[in-house]
This record gives sequence, C-alpha cells and structure tokens, in this order.
Amino acid sequence: MIVDKIKKREPTAKKTENQVDIQVGKWIKCDSCKEILYKETVRSNHSICPNCGAYFRMHINKRIESIVDEGTYQKFDFNIDTTNPLGLEDYPKKIKGLREKTGIQEAVSCGTGEIQGEKVVICVMDSGFLMGSMGIVVGEKITYATEKAIEMKLPLIIFCVSGGARMQEGIISLMQMAKTTTAIAKLHEAGLFYLSVLTDPTYGGVTASFASIADIILAEPGAMIGFAGQRVIEQTIGEKLPEGFQTAEFLLEHGFIDKIVERKELKNTIYQLIQFHKRD
Repeated sequence: MIVDKIKKREPTAKKTENQVDIQVGKWIKCDSCKEILYKETVRSNHSICPNCGAYFRMHINKRIESIVDEGTYQKFDFNIDTTNPLGLEDYPKKIKGLREKTGIQEAVSCGTGEIQGEKVVICVMDSGFLMGSMGIVVGEKITYATEKAIEMKLPLIIFCVSGGARMQEGIISLMQMAKTTTAIAKLHEAGLFYLSVLTDPTYGGVTASFASIADIILAEPGAMIGFAGQRVIEQTIGEKLPEGFQTAEFLLEHGFIDKIVERKELKNTIYQLIQFHKRD
C-alpha cells in the first residue's frame, strides 16, 4: 500500500535531487476511491474527498466550527464521569487513552450556540470516541441538554453518530435509551423544535431512541443508519435484504428520514428549519 511506504526520514539521511520529503501525519487515504489526499485539502473541503466526493467523519470541534457561528459555542459545564459499573480492568485505561488521543472527554459535546444568529442548544457526537457509543455519560449529557433546551425555551439540534449502546457499561447503557427518550418527550410537550441530523454511521440504541424521534430528521449523503448490521438481520430473519437498505438514500425513499442534505448546505438548511418552526 502507498500509505505503508510513507515513512519518516532519518535525521542523518542525505537528500538527493530525486528525493521528496513527505510530512508524516499530513496525508490521509480515502476509503472510497483509495486516493492519497493532503489532509488540509480535505479539511478545507468540508471533510469531503475532492476526488470522489466521499464523506469523511468529522471531529466534534470541526463539526461545531462548521455549524455554529464563530465564538458563540458555550459548552455546558458537566462534572460527571463514568463509574465503570461492570468493574472492567481495561475500561478506565481505554477511556483515559482516548481522551489523550482525541482531545475530548466523551463521545458527545453539548452546549449552546448560535446558527446564523439563532440561539440553540446543540449536541454533537464523535465516532472517534469508542465509536460514539452511548453509555452513562452520553445519556446524561443528552438528557441534561434537552432539559436545558426546555428551561431556556430553545430549539434542540443533535448530530448523531454511533455504533450503539456501550457494551462496557452493560444494561445501564441500555437504560439511557429510555432516559433520553423521556427527556425528548418532555421537549415535545413544551412545544419546542427538535432536529436530528444522522451522520455515518448511526446505529443501535441511538437510532432506537433520541435519533429517530425528532420533529425533522436530516441525514448526510451515504450515511449508514440502522439498528443492527445487515448480516445480523439476515441471519435473524433468514432472508436476503435489499442492496443498500440501510443507506440514507434508501431510508429517504421509504420515509424514515425527511431530507438528505449535503454537508456544505447543512448550516443554512438548519437555520431555515429553525425559522420555519420559530414560535411567535
């Protein structure tokens, strides 16, 4: 593979006329077209491959930067942490390592911000932190953010990405489905707007709870969305499923989501939907 050949040069190595230095960590491979791309080029293109148009997954900070008006995001001050309910020896070590690697504390960040001047409560999930799995902290943060939206009478926007419930926290992670769903029900009772944006991938308990009960459900092109994977479902029901049945495009055709929106159009689309649902 080309990527395997990109190595750091030894400090003592002398460059010849035909040698070209390749900066380590500056390149990324597109899983769709297999092209080797300069990271900054991808970043400046909304984290979309300039060669084939495939979507890369976005870090929390990059997502917030692309959606929320500059300087307006205020993260909620949470003082909560997982208690390792199953007493797994490696779990706390894994969490610590991920925090150091990703620069984020958990798989979701919640706070307030403005979208083209409209104040909202916004939650953004990150697949880079245990595949965006929903455990105690994620469930509590989503619930707290929903309650703050009710208290502040603001629209709620959640960017979803997840592999499902966090198995390291056992049945307690499954309880977050009921907790977040109940909080969203209270938001609906208060007559406040809730928008869910499904990104790749959105699976498991997140799909089966808060991600699927919004007033409007948007999705990014090509996002994989479902509860279990295709192979698991086929083995369970004993039938062959349609090709691409868990893609955003298939789900739009069958009425599960309301609209597929390109990443560069998301901010403006969300603003328009907030305006449309704005209470007098």
